[in-house]
Amino acid sequence: LTVVPRGTSLLSELYELETPETEEKGDTTDSALNAQKYLAEDELVKMKMIFWAFNIVDFAPFLETAAAVEGQPVTLVGTWFDKHLDLPTGESVDTGMKRLKSWWDVTGEWVRDDEDGAMLGQNLAAKLGLKPGDFFEAVANGARRRLEVRAVINSGGKEDDQVFVPLGLVQDISNRPGWVQRVDVSALTTPENDLARRAAQDPNSLSRKEWDTWYCTAYISSIAYQIEEVITGARAKPVLQVAESEGAILQKTQLLMLLLTVLSLVCSALAISNLVTASVMERSAEIGLLKAIGATGAAVAFLILTEIVLTSMLGGTAGYFVGLGFAQIIGRTVFGSAIAVKALVIPLVAILVLLVTLLGSLPAIRMLLSLRPTEVLHGR
Repeated sequence: LTVVPRGTSLLSELYELETPETEEKGDTTDSALNAQKYLAEDELVKMKMIFWAFNIVDFAPFLETAAAVEGQPVTLVGTWFDKHLDLPTGESVDTGMKRLKSWWDVTGEWVRDDEDGAMLGQNLAAKLGLKPGDFFEAVANGARRRLEVRAVINSGGKEDDQVFVPLGLVQDISNRPGWVQRVDVSALTTPENDLARRAAQDPNSLSRKEWDTWYCTAYISSIAYQIEEVITGARAKPVLQVAESEGAILQKTQLLMLLLTVLSLVCSALAISNLVTASVMERSAEIGLLKAIGATGAAVAFLILTEIVLTSMLGGTAGYFVGLGFAQIIGRTVFGSAIAVKALVIPLVAILVLLVTLLGSLPAIRMLLSLRPTEVLHGR
């Protein structure tokens, strides 16, 4: 999501820069105008206090100003790199560009929020002939700052032509203390459906039941709505192309995993059927003897099923923990985050193991019931 002031258009905040001339017209002293054009930095922590706070993974604010480096016009972007926030709830959270833009190819070290360092886009760094460890002077709004190049970034976007510095530095030289232009937010969401699309157009058009369902589901439009509720004068908009693409990929991935699960269960049932049938054939003499001394077919079947279920439960428990370990490795390697463990999975796995075991054992149990002691004990 991108969160911008309600008084400005999304496109102008994303793509237009404020020029020094507009800053010299006294805008900086007009608090009412600032409130229309900017968001209050100290309110951003409220995003971690909404209903879907835990779904908001990371966020980072931005404040841009025009500057010059060695006579070259550049965009100076102030942001959080690795910001530690203490919540009113007593909890704390670390957020910023380091986590939000984890796919960037960074040569050097990330800037700390309390230092006069800078990260240059690779195109700009090549144009200026700068590399990590070099110093340069940035001139903006009559102020001069000597900055150290801490890293060069390769993002594959417009960031490759920009200079990223701590947010406080840009707020200081542009005389915008406590204000930001926009906030980029990364959140875990549920794929959109017809209800979410109708709510995105007009939440008031929903019935009370539909509104409750929408508000209590992690749709991107629901999270955007709740962000607007807690941040003064904010408008939160999803980056639709990214959100829709992620939703489509997620749905296809879920379908693929469902098909793989079904195929795995079928294969497991067939394997259990073969194993149990082979076991019954090997123990046919023992089973025949039990029947010969008075055991009923039901009693013998119950004995065999008990052994099978106990073995399957032990195997299922071991498989669960091994699978959980591999899931965490894949989550860390591929997605850069841990896989949440849900307690509901454990009883579901136990029920599935029991059902698959019973279904796979049916052919063997049928054969067991048909065994005749006289034929088995006489080797026929």
